[in-house]
Amino acid sequence: MTVKWGLIGASTIARQFVINAIRAQADGEIAAVMSSSPERATAYARENGIALAVSTLDELLGSDVDAVYISTTNELHLEQALAAIKAGKHVLCEKPLALTSADARTMVAAARAAGLVLGTNHHLRNAGSHRAMRDSIAGGRIGKPIAARVFHSVYLPENLQGWRITRPEAGGGVVLDITVHDADTLRFVLADDPLEVSAFTQSAGMAASGLEDGAMCIWRFRSGVIAQSHEGFTTKFAGTGFEVHGSEGSLIAKDVMTQKPIGSVLLRTAKGEEELSFDREDLYVRSLRQFHAAIGGQGQPSATGEDGVWSLTAAEAALQSARSGVAVAVDPKLGGAG
Repeated sequence: MTVKWGLIGASTIARQFVINAIRAQADGEIAAVMSSSPERATAYARENGIALAVSTLDELLGSDVDAVYISTTNELHLEQALAAIKAGKHVLCEKPLALTSADARTMVAAARAAGLVLGTNHHLRNAGSHRAMRDSIAGGRIGKPIAARVFHSVYLPENLQGWRITRPEAGGGVVLDITVHDADTLRFVLADDPLEVSAFTQSAGMAASGLEDGAMCIWRFRSGVIAQSHEGFTTKFAGTGFEVHGSEGSLIAKDVMTQKPIGSVLLRTAKGEEELSFDREDLYVRSLRQFHAAIGGQGQPSATGEDGVWSLTAAEAALQSARSGVAVAVDPKLGGAG
């Protein structure tokens, strides 16, 4: 059976990654695209070989689609996802799922009640590098995990700046854009959940008043692991990385906090150093394959709606900590502050 997709949002990420990932599936087809601008919808459809271009959500949901990919600005996710679920469509939604974890839980509950698949587009857990790290930890290759560090401060390209640095009401800022990813990737690689976070944010000159363009967080996990993460829009030359240090070894990954299947992972133990091999499959192709399997009743999306609630709750807690100056508990049942 072919899975026919509708794109809610004529976005850069869809054009660069998701359209190709859907078409890479043997049963994937893109049937329609929606933009609030009719002219943009028409141009986008023509440029990307999509048959139907519409400018309203009702038109898209009334067309012949089985699933939707939502990549609009963050404040629109809740309304659009709930409408899609009501119309009987499976939903893959960009992170964060919504502006608040309470709204994200509403989305999860609606999809569950309707028997539909809801996934969060946390692409990083689909990277072969992170999966190799997770497998190495689970296999005991570094002993008991003790600490982790994530370096995910980049320079936000001019074509992506826009609302991310100018519109607080749309969910702009580096925490909802990048910290949310780091929280999810830490959870995935460590197979553990954060309990508490202390955070600082900064405005280093890119973001408008009321928004942060840099953040540093310290996380405490259920197992006792402590982790630190650095997120930013303003560092042109930093590079990215992910380290996990254990009682018997360390995993040191470079250039892995990216949308592309690149980078390296080094395992360092008393025996010496070993560069781990891992698959270089496109992150979004893997994500869409798992999503299609979930539609067919086989397993779950690589990042579920519940995973999206967790990451958003963690991001909320980080923002609360930065504003209050104290550590904040992370609890998806409570929406951030426990």
